[in-house]
Amino acid sequence: MKKLIKNDITKNKKNFIRSFFIDWQLWIMLLPAILYIFVFCYIPMYGIQLAFREYSFATGITGGKFVGLKYFKQYLDSPMFLTTLKNTFLISATSILVGFPMPIILAMIINQLKNQKWKRILQTTVYIPYFISVVVMVSMLKIMLADNSGVISNFLKELHLINKNVNLLGNSSSFVPVYVLSGVWQSMGWNSIIFIAALSSVDSQLYDACKIDGANKMQIMWHIDLPAILPTIIILLIMNMGGILNVGFDKIFLMQNSQNLGTSQVISTYVYTVGIKSSQFSFGSAVGLFNTLANFIFLILTNFIAKKTTGTGLM
Repeated sequence: MKKLIKNDITKNKKNFIRSFFIDWQLWIMLLPAILYIFVFCYIPMYGIQLAFREYSFATGITGGKFVGLKYFKQYLDSPMFLTTLKNTFLISATSILVGFPMPIILAMIINQLKNQKWKRILQTTVYIPYFISVVVMVSMLKIMLADNSGVISNFLKELHLINKNVNLLGNSSSFVPVYVLSGVWQSMGWNSIIFIAALSSVDSQLYDACKIDGANKMQIMWHIDLPAILPTIIILLIMNMGGILNVGFDKIFLMQNSQNLGTSQVISTYVYTVGIKSSQFSFGSAVGLFNTLANFIFLILTNFIAKKTTGTGLM
């Protein structure tokens, strides 16, 4: 048995070396990405031990006393555990439920447009918001959603969709809708690119056959477009679920204030508050590691369910 395993390992090494010499140009092109992942993703893993040590400025990361799961227990027992976990999951899950289908719908609509001029104009229009920086985006939200002078807030008040005394950025109940909808507006066009690319590979004869059978555009999108991009949808959904507890720190932090803190305090901002501002580096590392492990479990479960139900998965 050991001999067979050894032979398989030797064979795999020979195949890898042979493949490297055949496709060496492709490996060179991948080298910057490999170096980037190694330097910024793998080397920092050395600091994970900080979550299990009592950090001291004098002894550094590796010199602190080993305390095991002390800081994990401290976070689980803290009153902020359920609050940060609930807020993070609520914001991220809402973003996926609302934001994930929108690029798919947009891609199928763009794919059905026959006028190339209007098609390019629409694509350019929906791509532009993605290139607005987060700082500028939040500044725009603060101007347009201001309590008395905001264009959008006053418009909604005139339509009686919100109360006259509601501050959209200072209200805990409105924080999640504002965060999610602004994120959908900003990223919907850019995220649709991969679905548009997948739709470009659909055989045009399928569309002709549907039209001959009398199918309308909605039926074509449902029976041709959607099944064609279903594997891409599943893969991207799995990847999104793998980061379900990763809510963008920068946008949340910039939108956060004392009035909406009950909803906007998520795991990433809590790590910043206790880990950086309060200099509790070990505790902050433990909270961050807990977040990563939870994301990994969601990724594995989603991939397992997708593999069992649809036969498509990451591995």
